Amino acid sequence: MMNPASNMDPVPAWKIGDAPGERLRILVVEDDFLIGMLLADMLEMMGHEVCATEATEAGAIAAAAKCHPNMMIIDAQLREGSGISAVDEILRVRAVPYIFVTGDIRGVLQMRPDAIVVEKPFTESCLISAMHRARARI
Repeated sequence: MMNPASNMDPVPAWKIGDAPGERLRILVVEDDFLIGMLLADMLEMMGHEVCATEATEAGAIAAAAKCHPNMMIIDAQLREGSGISAVDEILRVRAVPYIFVTGDIRGVLQMRPDAIVVEKPFTESCLISAMHRARARI
């Protein structure tokens, strides 16, 4: 006997837990141009909108005020400023789920023990999991 559920298309992992058709508006903050571009492409392929891609702390704060993201993916260590400081400033205005991406997880967790951190390089499934955890906090 065939299981009827086996004929159904699987639900994409990034949709699990999201409202049907929900499209997140995401601010990406990454000072490495190539990583920022690849991350933005990955998020758009998932069906989300990247409202801005910034490379500096000041740019991140200004973009968050302008585009009102409902998710932020931020490099913790920027060449110009700090991703952590940018998040602190943005959260003073309003609550926004966020994920830090970094090559130094320990450094971030020393400063923010409860942070959701994804280590570079990362997989799509790791990013999806982190996005779900970040959204569950808000």
